[in-house]
Amino acid sequence: MVSVFTMTNRLALERSPYLRQHQDNPVDWYPWGEEALGLAVQLGRPLLVSIGYSACHWCHVMAHESFDDPAIAALMNDSFVCVKVDREERPDVDAICMEACQQMTGHGGWPLNVFLTPEQQPFFAGTYFPPGQRQGMVSWTMVLQAIAEAWAGRPADVRAQAAELSATLGRSVRAKQDSTAVTTDDLNQAITALHAGFDKRWGGFGGAPKFPPHCVLEFLLASERVEALEMAAVTLREMASGGIYDQLGGGFARYAVDGTWTIPHFEKMLYDNALLARSYLRAWQRTGEQRFVEVCCETLDFVLLELLDPQGGFCSALDADSEGVEGKFYAWYADQLCTALGDEELAAEAVRYFGVTDRGNFDGLNVLEARGGAAPERLTEIRRKLFEARAPRVRPGLDDKRLTCWNALMVAALADAGAVLGRADYIQAAERCATVLLAGGELRRTGEIPAFLDDYGYLIEALVVLYEATFEPRWYHDATRLANEMIKRFGDAEEGGFFTTPAGASVLVARRKDLEDAPIPSGSSAAAFALLRLARLAGSVEYEQWALSVLRAHGPLAVRHPGAFGWLLRAIAFWLADAREVAIVGEVSGGSLSAAVRAEYRPHIVLAGSADGEDGGVPLLEQRGLLDGLPTAYVCERFACQAPVTDVDALLALL
Repeated sequence: MVSVFTMTNRLALERSPYLRQHQDNPVDWYPWGEEALGLAVQLGRPLLVSIGYSACHWCHVMAHESFDDPAIAALMNDSFVCVKVDREERPDVDAICMEACQQMTGHGGWPLNVFLTPEQQPFFAGTYFPPGQRQGMVSWTMVLQAIAEAWAGRPADVRAQAAELSATLGRSVRAKQDSTAVTTDDLNQAITALHAGFDKRWGGFGGAPKFPPHCVLEFLLASERVEALEMAAVTLREMASGGIYDQLGGGFARYAVDGTWTIPHFEKMLYDNALLARSYLRAWQRTGEQRFVEVCCETLDFVLLELLDPQGGFCSALDADSEGVEGKFYAWYADQLCTALGDEELAAEAVRYFGVTDRGNFDGLNVLEARGGAAPERLTEIRRKLFEARAPRVRPGLDDKRLTCWNALMVAALADAGAVLGRADYIQAAERCATVLLAGGELRRTGEIPAFLDDYGYLIEALVVLYEATFEPRWYHDATRLANEMIKRFGDAEEGGFFTTPAGASVLVARRKDLEDAPIPSGSSAAAFALLRLARLAGSVEYEQWALSVLRAHGPLAVRHPGAFGWLLRAIAFWLADAREVAIVGEVSGGSLSAAVRAEYRPHIVLAGSADGEDGGVPLLEQRGLLDGLPTAYVCERFACQAPVTDVDALLALL
């Protein structure tokens, strides 16, 4: 053996909580990097790359069953260079390994375990493996032994197989620009296709497990089609009533294991809550349903309470497990709930409203839902008492890793909600977080890891939203600086669009381009939408052309598969709508003119403003003066403007 396990392996010094969770495994783990890659070449051993994330339940299971087992660890250490990867830190490694797994097995997921040649070419992949044979599943021990024997006995054959597979990786996401332009009719067809697969009773798309369709919701909420709004509203209504939503503390779990949003996979991710908070805000603006804005605020308040870090950024996730049991923190026995409330009448109301039974709906316990009819008059008191009774329980683990991309999503959510609802605390939190993300010069994903495309795309859009919410020119200028960097570092000058990794970065087998918006926007879609919006503030043809190169490359595919391309469809809708620019001078953000613009959800508008009449270097504000000394609004389309107005009703007539 090359190294001898003593007390901890190399992961003890890593920043990632997920990697540190494996520091006491008897596996001789390396983090992804030159040391591990060089050692594989030096020894002529395959790389065993095991990928997961801190809140992944089955990652924990495989760790306890196999990676903590000294005999299994010895098999791993004797034949492979073992590498642990946090998929949230290294989406590039995860993406290429996941593509290899899907090509080899037809499916994917986490934990993801991939074997690569010393030259980093994948040749075998799978997800969860039990330590011994179980229910027709091959054991991890058998996999290790078979691959070790194949490498020892037939290395040339293994290398040939790996080379053949590697030649195909990345091709499916390097589409060239399509000359076929996507039209409004195509977007309508996409909505029709979504409606055909829509769950009319419970909302969402498909059966179990059911994930919140973040990107599709944004596309639907931006549409004027009645059935689009209905699909979004039903989905949001049912999710907020189900167990996937924490009925006591706010915030959404990652997905439901069933088709009714009842039993969640209990991990709470920052990105889910950022994206859903915006969707609930937009749904409230579109429908006026009070519960939607309540859920928006409860979700943001949950994040500020439980995921805010001391510097003003946000942690990545809360684990699904506590005390080694999934969901233990959140679920209730019926008698626990009644004891916590004390008052029999109050308990009876809670039991009815939350659907609590002695049998339970989750391993004999109850995951609380809000489907028991009208809310009790004393619901606020019930929730407060139960929240306080739950608080002393052992809490799920916190992944305190700060990811730029997910933090950017939260900046946008807070800034949007703060501007629309007049919540200065939300805007202040967004500004603090943006300041943290931009500190230190070069943008990073987390720690010392350079930023990827999604970090840039998400943050540019977030800074545009923050500028619109505050009228502070610094956020606009930071957005343009990052846009210029993104084009330089990630832009494909030959075929258009953007690569996931920056120029000059080490790549696994292929330099990929993001494609699907699932479960969150791809880097390509995020970059395109951000550049389209920024172009309207900056009057930049370059930004617009780079965005259009993404739309042309993937737009036709998005129309054919709308469930997987919601954010890109949202960007296409913005482009086709001939979005308008609104410039307001002479009033602070939140004044009567800007408040009128925000009173409804206007998905195809960008907003600029100046309280002192100075343009602040924002092109949309250049040469905009006050009319009769009053706060004045200019409504423009591609920088061709209507006559300025000072009256709210006159402004609304132009929108």
